[in-house]
Amino acid sequence: VVDTLAVIVGGSAEPEVMALSSDLMTTVDTGASVLGTGRRTELGCAAFLNATAGTFLELDEGNRFARGHPSIHVVPAGLAFSEVQACSGSDLLLAIILGYEVGARIGIGSRLRPSIHPHGTWGTVGAAVTVAKLAGASAAEMREVINVASPLGLANSDRTMLEGGTVRNSFAGFSAQNALMAWRLVRNGFSGERDGLRTVWEQVLSDSWDPTVLVHRLGDHWEISRNYFKRHACCRYNHGALDVLIDLRERHDLKAESIRTVDVETYSPAARLDDQTPRNTLAGKFSLPFAVATTLIHGDAGVSSFTWDAVRDARIRDLSLRVRVCENEDMTAMLPTHRPARLTVTLKSGQEITGYTETNRGDPEDPYSEEELTDKFFELTNRVWPEDFSRRLLDATMELEQLENINDLTRPLQGPTIAKC
Repeated sequence: VVDTLAVIVGGSAEPEVMALSSDLMTTVDTGASVLGTGRRTELGCAAFLNATAGTFLELDEGNRFARGHPSIHVVPAGLAFSEVQACSGSDLLLAIILGYEVGARIGIGSRLRPSIHPHGTWGTVGAAVTVAKLAGASAAEMREVINVASPLGLANSDRTMLEGGTVRNSFAGFSAQNALMAWRLVRNGFSGERDGLRTVWEQVLSDSWDPTVLVHRLGDHWEISRNYFKRHACCRYNHGALDVLIDLRERHDLKAESIRTVDVETYSPAARLDDQTPRNTLAGKFSLPFAVATTLIHGDAGVSSFTWDAVRDARIRDLSLRVRVCENEDMTAMLPTHRPARLTVTLKSGQEITGYTETNRGDPEDPYSEEELTDKFFELTNRVWPEDFSRRLLDATMELEQLENINDLTRPLQGPTIAKC
């Protein structure tokens, strides 16, 4: 929850998000919080804006087995609903855990078609479960919510992210908004198919569906414990290569001006991110050549490495043209347990330096420390708030289960004193 709040607040400072928030929040100042703005609005709109902001920096957590990002779908919907209903912090946490589990298991049990981007698909069902749990849904209502929410997911295009179409950042927003609508529909007597999950994930969005995954060790094994956190502000498929690059850079004191070429071998989904001339910041986040080049120039892969200034930097664009990406089929066969990458850096002197990894930083096998994740929290929230205010939010969120009313957490976020300058 802390990490997701941070990516939402950090993303709220992006110009497109600021413009959209101003456009949509014209008259309403009651309802649910739009983080980073100091204002509230109708809960569906708040969930939409928060989830959209939370994807903008490409730093939201994920689950490699589900092949997607459960939290940025379930947390914004759950937070908005819990504020309006004055739910307790412990109730919100439980609902988030359950929604995360349902969404992630659908992702694992299906195999989305390669042309479909995972944002806004099974996350809609997970978020709807979160909302229904907070609403006190009966077993029959919960079943109906799942069936109603299933066809409300998006059938979106994977090309959107590859080409830098920033509409992609709204997919999770629509998912959170539709999740709230799913509960409203069921509450007012609407119904879904008898088995909406099977129809959508066996015939519409996916050709492969294994419903046994949904109940295997249910209540004993929790997907939220297999999540990953991100420190590189770009697509997760880039991260293995960037982890190797940063290690090589530190051990060999690599300088961008001394490099002739960089060759990246990796698994199939990562090898698709081979655009050497991304047209905007989002396309840069989904470009392995650009990610490698900007990391070499800036020294890290944080938010500042994926700005418009970085995309327009002639040094980065030149170096991107010298980064070559190819698929290694043996590496592809290692998915999803491993996400490997091998880098070969050829210096202008002719020397070759090679590095390899099978594990990405932030995975359960190689987790970031609490200190590293806390640093991330402040890096993102301090784009909007002073550090003492961010510290109070961090401390309060880490004790979320103690709150009798979630508004005790979000009420201090309201008002012009802490809105963006």
